[in-house]
Amino acid sequence: MKKVAVVAIGGNSLIKDKQHQRVEDQYKAVCDTVEYIVDIIEQGYEVIITHGNGPQVGFILRRGEIAFKEEGLHLVSLVSCVADTQGAIGYQIQQALTNEFLKRGIIKKAATVVTQVEVDKDDSAFSKPGKPIGTFYTEEEAKRNQAEHADWTMVNDAGRGYRRVVPSPLPKRIIELDAVEQLVESNYCVIAAGGGGIPVIRNGNGILEGIDAVIDKDFATSLLASKIKADTFIVSTGVEKVCLNFGKPDQKELDKISLEEARKYVEEGHFAAGSMLPKMQAVIKFLDNGGEKAIITNPESLGRAIKGETGTHIYG
Repeated sequence: MKKVAVVAIGGNSLIKDKQHQRVEDQYKAVCDTVEYIVDIIEQGYEVIITHGNGPQVGFILRRGEIAFKEEGLHLVSLVSCVADTQGAIGYQIQQALTNEFLKRGIIKKAATVVTQVEVDKDDSAFSKPGKPIGTFYTEEEAKRNQAEHADWTMVNDAGRGYRRVVPSPLPKRIIELDAVEQLVESNYCVIAAGGGGIPVIRNGNGILEGIDAVIDKDFATSLLASKIKADTFIVSTGVEKVCLNFGKPDQKELDKISLEEARKYVEEGHFAAGSMLPKMQAVIKFLDNGGEKAIITNPESLGRAIKGETGTHIYG
């Protein structure tokens, strides 16, 4: 049986800069990233892809706010935004994959699974929203938003302006896990759990309900990789290797480290929250749950990293 790798790509990596935010620009970035992912497939791996969606959700929310203000159209709920981006980004990835398979003569298909991820309705995150989403506002705009939307929480985001913050509960269950497994067994490269998955809870009758929240993409990918019993969990990010003392004169790149070393570095505070920290925490969860190996590297290094030539490799 082929080895299985689960690859998480960031939503920000699909938007190069402020001058390349159009859908067409994003598709070009997707095509570039897909080339490197297919390098992994050519080395004999079945690959499951997850992706971030932070900037894309922000665009949808902002368009909805403008349409609401100017034309009185309805606002789009956050949970629907996550579903929308799963379909839109998934479509781009699966089309790019299909075309890359054709170019290389690979007999394989791609499919996107619109994925619900169950969270605990009693997760403490729901009483302490802390995940920034969407655009920046002035203090005056933030106060007006708060007055118009009683269920919103607005905070000053590191002095850059005011943003809405929402709960970020931990993922507990991948609802469509069976579908992902069956597609992989049928020779599909699967795109799943986009944006961390569509957050759902169970009501008193056990019925699923969507809820406005953001599940961390790396934590959801870690859970998916564990449940799928993947051989390798790969986090694609903005750097070729994880570093200690990042950006300082004594910066040190990490090549191969143990689970114990990874845990120690996290406890010592080497990684920034909202940046490398959740990626390292997700890797630790995967290895704690029986995973063999995780790799953190940038998109262009994926093919070399799976060969062990670059990237940071963490072993359980």
